[in-house]
Amino acid sequence: MSAGDEQAMRIALDQAQNAWLVGEVPVGAVIMRDGQVIATGYNRPITEHDPTAHAEIVALRHASTLLANYRLPECELYVTLEPCAMCAMALMHARFKRVVFGASDPKTGAAGSVLDLFAQPKLNHHTELIGGVLADECGKVLQDFFAERRAQYRDRRALRQAEPGEIPTGEAVELDPPAPET
Repeated sequence: MSAGDEQAMRIALDQAQNAWLVGEVPVGAVIMRDGQVIATGYNRPITEHDPTAHAEIVALRHASTLLANYRLPECELYVTLEPCAMCAMALMHARFKRVVFGASDPKTGAAGSVLDLFAQPKLNHHTELIGGVLADECGKVLQDFFAERRAQYRDRRALRQAEPGEIPTGEAVELDPPAPET
């Protein structure tokens, strides 16, 4: 892993935090060209009501607009999670020079985990692929996010199942504290 790869992935991790802050699955991406940031993106399918608004696609749309071209052959994309099939094909269609990802995605990863679209010899463009850059940090963001989500789900479920006036945590809480003595 080069220092440039680590620096770019840290920008992508910052973007993942932005996704978390708005309630999206924390995946972030950054597009670089000659060591310069061209565009960033983070997951937005929920907030934008758009199933294609993955971090990679958001960044790709911004970069294409800024560079006035749908082909980005001098660009490199850094993303915190292995691209899915949709994103992998969009990145290859845009002719990215290189795609670098952090954590593997054993459920929908299309860069080697479930399938490897980047290695298909019949496709007309081949993008260099590097995985595992800051993988532990990228994976931890996702693990922490889903642990928080599961805890919130359990808390909401406990509240729905509690009797009126009952505190589901098992702790006694004084709902109407007495007025201070004067």
